[in-house]
Amino acid sequence: MADSFDLVVIGGGPGGYTAAIRAAQLKMKVACVEKRPGKALGGTCLNVGCIPSKALLDSSELYETTLHKLKAHGITVDGVGLDLPTMLARKDKVVKELTGGVAFLFKKYGVTPYYGDGKLLPGNKVLVTDPDGKTITLETKTVLLATGSESAELPFLKFDGKQIVSSTEALNFNPVPKHLIVVGGGYIGLELGSVWKRLGSKVTVIEFLPRILAISDGEVAAEVFKILKKQGMEFHLETKVTGAKITGDTVTVTAQGKDGTVLSFEGDRVLVAVGRRPYVAGLGLDEVGVISDPKTRLIPVDENFRTNVPGVYAIGDLIAGPMLAHKASEEGVVCVERLAGMKPHVTYDAIPSVIYIWPEVASVGQTEEQVKEKGIQYKVGRFKFAATGRAKAMDEQEGFVKVLADAKTDRVLGVHILGPRASDLIAECVTIMEYHGSAEDIARCTHAHPTLSEAVGEAARMAYTGMPLNS
Repeated sequence: MADSFDLVVIGGGPGGYTAAIRAAQLKMKVACVEKRPGKALGGTCLNVGCIPSKALLDSSELYETTLHKLKAHGITVDGVGLDLPTMLARKDKVVKELTGGVAFLFKKYGVTPYYGDGKLLPGNKVLVTDPDGKTITLETKTVLLATGSESAELPFLKFDGKQIVSSTEALNFNPVPKHLIVVGGGYIGLELGSVWKRLGSKVTVIEFLPRILAISDGEVAAEVFKILKKQGMEFHLETKVTGAKITGDTVTVTAQGKDGTVLSFEGDRVLVAVGRRPYVAGLGLDEVGVISDPKTRLIPVDENFRTNVPGVYAIGDLIAGPMLAHKASEEGVVCVERLAGMKPHVTYDAIPSVIYIWPEVASVGQTEEQVKEKGIQYKVGRFKFAATGRAKAMDEQEGFVKVLADAKTDRVLGVHILGPRASDLIAECVTIMEYHGSAEDIARCTHAHPTLSEAVGEAARMAYTGMPLNS
């Protein structure tokens, strides 16, 4: 006899596990199917994405600070060394604790986990096949697809898991690569490139487009480019990778420059970071009639996250929008709350994004390019961190805050921050935008002194009045 549930979630990542927990809190009988080996919940984010990469970014930044920044503070450290195995072990410990925390929450709220491949069957059923090949059928009123995404592979740069790798393998290089070639100038390539550059690698970034961080605000991206070059990264823009050849421990990457020049790069590791694509393999979409785009793999849904098949819903990286863990989590919560008769919503214009290089990049809302394209009359307020007392005291003076506001209404259209702890500073701006606030609203909030947040207030003041107080 099949097990019966109100909701079966396929995928235990940030969208799936959050939806499962919230549904259980709302008194639904919930199961969550996760295929990751080792019964590890948390999806890509906790296991091989957001969390382990941030652990390495923080560790490598401490190493970089110790080597190059402490002397200016009057701190002398002799005999600094890198214990890479310990650094990697710490990263794994962080991952284990957090994935174990999800399992604890499942137990606390009564979510039943099933470990194996989940496949849709007609009639709102899910077939689960465990690693030993044993199967069980789950009957349910509703299925929520939350399987996330996977690294996109190039046909002429196939992953081998050792020398030509995705972001997953790039979390575990040992030893430190002598020369890491990064294909793709997006946030994943720049974050992981930063890790290994700090730890001693030569890092070369090859980008097909004329700029890095293609979807970020152009002014911010241009400044990031300057900063990363100053940090020692090498960039080749408007360069198309055409192939790679492995000879022993060396990978030779061939490419074509803007003018047709044939280029060659030799390294010992190649990270292919050209984006991600929805993970739909084995879900049985075609068999039950769930429509998906043949090119993008994205699944169309309505405002309630319903697919074209009754009783089947989808969230996160499987549907349109930025592939961000917090976007998936919000959608998961909203989806199940609507199933329970509540009326929440996701404000897609107020979803922040963060790039964890140093200094950090964080943004919410529209870029200046998008505002111009829409023909909106707008105002800009900019304020450099170098003009704040806190940034000077920290010796972290690179970057700026940029506030875009509607010229007629003063409503905030977008905020872009390049600077220390931008990932935390952006939250204030998200709140303002969630409630349709103005640049004046940010400017009139009292920002503690001395703090980095004063730069946000000053940028908003400049957008509102045209005159910051401290610049």
